[in-house]
Amino acid sequence: MDKRIRDSFDKQTMMQTLGAKIAKVGDGTVTITAPILPSSRQQHGVAHAALSFAIGDSAAGYAALTLIPEGSEVMTAEMKINLLAPGAGDLLRATGKVVKPGRRLIIVTAEIHAITGDQEKLVALLQGTMVPVTAAV
Repeated sequence: MDKRIRDSFDKQTMMQTLGAKIAKVGDGTVTITAPILPSSRQQHGVAHAALSFAIGDSAAGYAALTLIPEGSEVMTAEMKINLLAPGAGDLLRATGKVVKPGRRLIIVTAEIHAITGDQEKLVALLQGTMVPVTAAV
């Protein structure tokens, strides 16, 4: 399972552009980290909401992928984000989790934390729906 998730993640050029990496893979959960690069900041100098959304969506999607059969993929059907605080720090960590698995719909969440040294702060929550699809999308 771990190899399947990491191999798929490595094909995402957006994640490469953002400097994102998979930190952890488990059953129904995936953690992704991304540095807050100068190119990922908004006008106030903190992480752009798009960075939070991108890594949160991917973490949640890959969490869903851990629970579906080999040869299938998932796509986001809808995703909501609540921005709770500015993404100030050195990096963001997105932890995606499956709330309710299903054959047709998989409900997911992701928590985004901004991290500086040993301090972290919850900065965003995502909730959405993933749809299993055949591997040849």
